[in-house]
Amino acid sequence: MRLLLASASPRRAALLAAAGFAFDVFPVDLDESHHAGEPVEAYVVRLALEKAAAAARQRTHAIVLGADTTVVAPDGRILGKPGDGDEAGEWLAALGGRAHRVLTGVALARGDRQVSAFDETVVYMRPLGPDEIAWYVASGEWRGKAGGYAIQGLASRFVERIEGSYGNVVGLPISTVIRLLRQIGADDRVLTSPDADKPDNR
Repeated sequence: MRLLLASASPRRAALLAAAGFAFDVFPVDLDESHHAGEPVEAYVVRLALEKAAAAARQRTHAIVLGADTTVVAPDGRILGKPGDGDEAGEWLAALGGRAHRVLTGVALARGDRQVSAFDETVVYMRPLGPDEIAWYVASGEWRGKAGGYAIQGLASRFVERIEGSYGNVVGLPISTVIRLLRQIGADDRVLTSPDADKPDNR
């Protein structure tokens, strides 16, 4: 039984492939709005579960992996994906010189069974000047990225250190995925796939 990734994120696919998983890609489209008063931990887990469940309804014989990543600014704001460059620049200015939290909800669905968890990493950014922020916004790398930056890309120059999983900041904490796979009863072929081929996108 192969793993099914319910996400169009190339970063999540790359992390799974690097860890040796054989998997197919089956993205789903959901309303990712945050509910008023919803704790961020519950928010990312809820979206991960909804993504996994939506794909599992269509691919009933797979182990489906759903995930959702968000950034919590130092002032407590939840930062998903910026709508435009101005918003991305505003967010970077708020994150620079301070620590912020990155949370990823992870969920697996297999038949009627679901398991879930979340992972948290603290990211410390150095202070950022207006010219640096403008340069990064002009690069366009912020598009589609939680918090408006990519730690694995150009924004790596902004990060002083992290506490927690690097993969979690990129979009998928692999150790959490493995733990949940064991909880849901995945066999060794799913857990150890040294000959994993390229994901089947369909």
